[in-house]
Amino acid sequence: MNLEFCCPTLFGLEGIVADELRFGGKLTDVRAENGRVLFTGDPNTLIWANMHLRCAERVLIRLASFPAYDFDGLFEGTKAIPWENFLPVHASFPVKGHSLNSKLFSVPDCQKIIKKAIVDRLGAHYGISWFEENGERYQIQFSIMHDQVEIFLDTSGAGLHKRGYRANANAAPLRETLAAAMVKVARWRGRDPLIDPFCGSGTIPIEAAMIALGRAPGLMRTYDAEKWHWIADTAWKDAREQAISEVRTGVELDLCASDIDPDAVALARDNASKAGVAQFIRFETADATRRAYPETGTLFANPPYGERLLDKESAQQLYRGMGRALAKCDLRQYYLTSDPEFERFYGYQADKRRKLYNGMIRCDLYMYFKPVTERRPMNGNPGGRADAAARKGTEPRRTDKPMGRNDQTGKKERMFDKGKKPFARREQQEDRGDKRGFAPRGKRTGDGLGQRKSALRDNRTADPNGRTPRNSEKPRT
Repeated sequence: MNLEFCCPTLFGLEGIVADELRFGGKLTDVRAENGRVLFTGDPNTLIWANMHLRCAERVLIRLASFPAYDFDGLFEGTKAIPWENFLPVHASFPVKGHSLNSKLFSVPDCQKIIKKAIVDRLGAHYGISWFEENGERYQIQFSIMHDQVEIFLDTSGAGLHKRGYRANANAAPLRETLAAAMVKVARWRGRDPLIDPFCGSGTIPIEAAMIALGRAPGLMRTYDAEKWHWIADTAWKDAREQAISEVRTGVELDLCASDIDPDAVALARDNASKAGVAQFIRFETADATRRAYPETGTLFANPPYGERLLDKESAQQLYRGMGRALAKCDLRQYYLTSDPEFERFYGYQADKRRKLYNGMIRCDLYMYFKPVTERRPMNGNPGGRADAAARKGTEPRRTDKPMGRNDQTGKKERMFDKGKKPFARREQQEDRGDKRGFAPRGKRTGDGLGQRKSALRDNRTADPNGRTPRNSEKPRT
């Protein structure tokens, strides 16, 4: 049976999932789109994708794609699908989906129409008009965008990010698929040390350990498709045995997970035990801004964003501390945060940035992988106190912000150039003063203000700006 599959992904991970399918699954017909990856295969491909994909959210079978501008078109397009090839007579088939920028915008009404079309098709095939739906679950999903309908059959059940080892999590957990993507972006394979100073529930080091060991992320969980009648039970059993045989043994890893919260460290250790990788990870309770770091290796960090943990100002102070502790370190560093000013507070420009999404939060992965000598400091580094001390007493401090009304420092900067000579602007002001009939600054004798008033009274036709009045017979007052 040849099937077309669709794997939804977090935005920014489409290319990683496509590479997993090409290189791990040995597939050739792979197409990456916004938020999803499409590919073709058979039921064995379905099993492999569910069990081995680290960064995909689900594995869906795309049953049909057709335009629909009214409910009749939606009904007929859904009814044309050969549902009897997938759903048995006792199947439970709930329907859910979404609609965007389409004439059919009512999701509940679309659910009813799709359900009715499936019942009509199955009723004609099985010769019944009522379905108990007390058997295996076949979750049906639909998507309507710009009047184009797509119908899917969900094979995964729970999302693939639910590996089975993290029954408990802290207040702001990092999704497992995103943690695995961070490790894959860094191309970490277990050959050098890895440290996570904000381990939380331990997601990053656990995912890194499974990647280094070649362990399939879906070995410990079940899937809806395991109970489907048209997929042999032995196929799932054989796939698990094959995945277990591919796990590398005798591997030595140097992974460290630390956190300032002892409860978080205990939770991370418990999750690593459930995942079967606790023996490869060293757990420590330490302050990320003060602890000792290895001279070489890779650092992954998902620090607080100031949204769910800490407030924004506290999170930015934490970024300053990380910059002081690690900016001059040879570690390759990868920081995931939603703060667009992270680089400014950290003190150095990232070598590369990648836009990602942690749930519904838009984040950036700031990557520092070049040698320390090539790192570029940010202008106006808030943590660069040493640089400010070195400049003190040498020349007026430069700033990029415009001079404000009460900005005395900015006024000084604009009064002198690098040679501390007066600007031409001062000379122009003095010339204007001469034209107005009073002595320029520094050359006045007597009461300059009184002289100016007297000159104006004597020559009322003279304009202070040197202009000729419109009516010379009746001067302006």
